[in-house]
Amino acid sequence: MTEPLYLQRFTLRQRLEHVAVMTLFTLLCVTGLPQKFYDYQISQWLLDLMGGVDSARWLHRACGLTFAAFTAYHLGTLVWSVLNGTATFSIVPHRKDFSDAILQVRYYLGLTDRQPKFDRFDYRQKFEYWGLIFGALIVISTGLVLLWPVTVARFLPGEIIPASKVAHSYEGLMAFLVVIVWHIYNAHFNPDVFPFDKTIFTGKISMERMHHEHPLELERVVPHSTSAPGPSGHSA
Repeated sequence: MTEPLYLQRFTLRQRLEHVAVMTLFTLLCVTGLPQKFYDYQISQWLLDLMGGVDSARWLHRACGLTFAAFTAYHLGTLVWSVLNGTATFSIVPHRKDFSDAILQVRYYLGLTDRQPKFDRFDYRQKFEYWGLIFGALIVISTGLVLLWPVTVARFLPGEIIPASKVAHSYEGLMAFLVVIVWHIYNAHFNPDVFPFDKTIFTGKISMERMHHEHPLELERVVPHSTSAPGPSGHSA
């Protein structure tokens, strides 16, 4: 049987979710970071471009509430998929991910010539996903505190207001740096996908990459797949 050149990896809903997160995250960074680093010239330029700090704050809060609603929707669909038995748990970390990470480091250090075999998601992708989820919960909860500080102070100690400001600010900065350093490399500068990984937009991944990056998943979805990438980078 002739193997397909591409496999469907992401559904339309998953691709739309990625576009939504990407758009909201960009807007939150553009409107939030200039407020944190307001004494820089580029920050003042961006704030002026948005019509001043008041307009930037309004847009930041609107995007934040939209992001909160979107996160609630995403987590809700995950819980529902678990309850109705359609969840695959492929994104959940387990013991193999830790051994894969150790084996990968040993390979990079030249201590072994064996590389780990990954399933649908490797340990790096799982780390990034759950980092996004927990980071989102932090910025959303602290953002809500900062949006309604008087109401929150009626029920919780007042110290939570400045604590939320610090946590919100630095979690947002850390998320920005992780995306710039980690995600941008994997999506653009990784030699396997350079100059651009289109999978999350098209939903399709080549068989060549499946052989190289997700061999365990390939064995499961295409049980009789036996070809492997040859020296030229094409399947033999």
